Amino acid sequence: MSFNTIAQCAVDQAFGRRTTAAYAAEGIQEADLAWQTMHWAIAADPSVAAPYESAVIAENPNPGGDESVVTDAMLTAAVQAHPFTPPA
Repeated sequence: MSFNTIAQCAVDQAFGRRTTAAYAAEGIQEADLAWQTMHWAIAADPSVAAPYESAVIAENPNPGGDESVVTDAMLTAAVQAHPFTPPA
């Protein structure tokens, strides 16, 4: 996993929308804030970063939006591994 592809994933709009949806599915009311706060942790998570990097190397034009790259189950696991706690 290169820092370059982690950085690319962290700003990937399609991936961000999917991660926001994953936080919402976990019952997080502030799902947009969760993505904004946790995007680096999610993008650097090995279960996300490795397949994302493979897709980039394979020249997938939409690695963050392609559900065969990072599946919904993988994304849910990453969100659960990096829980968001709303500010008090």
